[in-house]
Amino acid sequence: MTDTTPTLDLGPQTAVVARLAEGVTDEQLADPTPCPKYAVRDVLAHLAGLAAAFRDAGRKDLGVTTDTEPGSALPELGQGWREELPEVLGELAEAWRDPAAWTGMTRAGGLDLPGEIAGLVATDELVIHGWDLARATGRSYAPDPAALQVCHDFLAASADDPGRGDIFGPVVRVEADAPLLARAVGLSGRDPGWTPRS
Repeated sequence: MTDTTPTLDLGPQTAVVARLAEGVTDEQLADPTPCPKYAVRDVLAHLAGLAAAFRDAGRKDLGVTTDTEPGSALPELGQGWREELPEVLGELAEAWRDPAAWTGMTRAGGLDLPGEIAGLVATDELVIHGWDLARATGRSYAPDPAALQVCHDFLAASADDPGRGDIFGPVVRVEADAPLLARAVGLSGRDPGWTPRS
């Protein structure tokens, strides 16, 4: 781990996401989200898939979960998701509590990358998709402050990268003095003012 790599416990943020998921009703599963191609059920399925992938990336347990490209197909939400999602989120957090997860090389989304970068990507995914889920279901959202700061800084570092369009949409500019969450959401290519009726 380099001197610039944050020491971050993903547990508080995975707990936030798990609580949001727990409150989703069956009637909300088909509702739209800030991800144009994803309904609520798809965001939940994506969270389950990325949690398994980054859990295994942290463990350096490379295989099917870490080799699957996230955009290869629309994720499918399994029937047991209410039990499985909080479990795999907990396993993700536990895997990244091991300092070894943040060092060396690993693999996620079909890409080889340094462990510390994989940890930052996992943090970004948890924070931004947590916001997606909260906005889509009309819930308040207070991400873990440490995870939010890491997410913002990670997104800000790539804001002017021409290749970022392969992962994120174009940056949505917000006021410089806007709350940190709004700035992070804008950097992810989302409109912080999005509502289901937008």
